[in-house]
Amino acid sequence: MANKLNSQLFVSRLSSYTTNEHLKRLFSRFGVVTEARLVKDPRTQRPKGFGFVTYESEVEAQKALKAMNGRIVDGRLIFVEVAETEKPGEDATSK
Repeated sequence: MANKLNSQLFVSRLSSYTTNEHLKRLFSRFGVVTEARLVKDPRTQRPKGFGFVTYESEVEAQKALKAMNGRIVDGRLIFVEVAETEKPGEDATSK
């Protein structure tokens, strides 16, 4: 089954110095970013090294994916891929 591209990207291997604002600025040159969110440890509130960037359109997300995957950002090699979204009512065990 082909995975349909959506407008949300998963960004991994980010530096602990990267902020939500920096992530948004970094990806804004490829289109309108509606959300840039780092995932943080709930106890320490420190970034876990990955996050999500959401665009207004799939075309913008595709441009950013091609341009940013495998780039060096803040001294780290980052990876960008399409974020996996689960359908309502579907969990990881049913796959």
